[in-house]
Amino acid sequence: MALSGPLLGGARRAVLRSAEAALWGLKSIKGSCHNFCTAIFKDVTYKELKNLLNSKKIMLIDVRETWEIVKYGKIPGSVNIPLGEVGEALQMNPKDFKEKYNEVKPSKSDSLVFSCLAGVRSKKALDTAISLGFNSAQHYAGGWNEWATHEFSEKKHEN
Repeated sequence: MALSGPLLGGARRAVLRSAEAALWGLKSIKGSCHNFCTAIFKDVTYKELKNLLNSKKIMLIDVRETWEIVKYGKIPGSVNIPLGEVGEALQMNPKDFKEKYNEVKPSKSDSLVFSCLAGVRSKKALDTAISLGFNSAQHYAGGWNEWATHEFSEKKHEN
């Protein structure tokens, strides 16, 4: 027996409406994601980071462990917040943040740049920050390795 009539027509319309809604949802995610997603994947270069640091318009957060910074050094002006603390730190109240990190807690609209040794941990920290609403966050993929190489090379050329 063939199914037809108003019941099938209503079911077909319901399926089509839900399919259209799903497609609209995907399109709106894609549309709203365009600017957001390009910001997520914006890596900062060495020169850009140097300019940003000179402008004092960013907070550079080094997510390496404290012992790594003590042993190898850090990018001047960076704040050390180990990767395991980033999520908690970005959600702290400003007073506790200032006490623990000796810096003013960034707001969600502040420009943040994360760095580590070579870009792996800073990318994870960036993902955490973005998920918490810090939409102006970026990361320095070259990390301490690239920074130290450039700085050593510049110092060598100055002498």
